[in-house]
Amino acid sequence: MASAAWQRWIRPEVYPLFATTGVAVSICAMQLIRNITTNPEVRVTKENRAAGILENFDEGKRYSRHWFRRFIDGKRPEIMPSLNSFMADPKED
Repeated sequence: MASAAWQRWIRPEVYPLFATTGVAVSICAMQLIRNITTNPEVRVTKENRAAGILENFDEGKRYSRHWFRRFIDGKRPEIMPSLNSFMADPKED
């Protein structure tokens, strides 16, 4: 029975489905770990929970301004800028 299920689901046609599902689960796990470990509003230990509401703006700024957000800051939201400018601003003859 297990062999039939194995041969039914583990085929080369199903590999992209497994890959995309694995990438999605990895992204979710990464975000969960990031929130648990670095989010200033999440307190896991009892000592940190007992502190109450903290006014720690520097920690919040570090959390919200992570490396990827700083990397894309100031860039235009385009995937292919040359193609976008070609399509948006056609040269008239």
